[in-house]
Amino acid sequence: MPSFDIISEFDKHEVKNAVDQASKEVDTRFDFKGTHSSFELNDDKLVIISESTFQLQQMFSIVCAKLSRRGVDIACLDVGEAKGSGKLMRQEITLKQGLDTVMAKKIVKLIKDKKLKVQAAIQGEQVRVTGKKRDDLQEVIKMLREEKLEIPLQFENFRE
Repeated sequence: MPSFDIISEFDKHEVKNAVDQASKEVDTRFDFKGTHSSFELNDDKLVIISESTFQLQQMFSIVCAKLSRRGVDIACLDVGEAKGSGKLMRQEITLKQGLDTVMAKKIVKLIKDKKLKVQAAIQGEQVRVTGKKRDDLQEVIKMLREEKLEIPLQFENFRE
């Protein structure tokens, strides 16, 4: 029976490369000379540190451009508030990965509302879709790509 998995992931190596590129650009840009601006990447958190909120916004746009060039969907970014501590401003950005139960249930409901002859089951942080016909599965993929969900989706393990 044909099946595939719906997941939401990003390549951590590409994120690290994009942050490194953004850091190099900030170091060489004239408008950031003499400021204590930097990026810190820890697991699934990116911290932007600079002296003003304007510079934080500039650094955020730089890192977004670098991420999108490297194929990382910026919809996986959860941007926090800019907080001041002394002379420096900090902004935390969380990199979301995996489907939480609320989003997985929403995806299963969307699939069931379409009334195709497929079954969708939540398995941890992914949703497995099975059906008798390959065309039905491709219809589900097409429908989910057209939906405006707040997280990026990938489709993998397409099996016959």
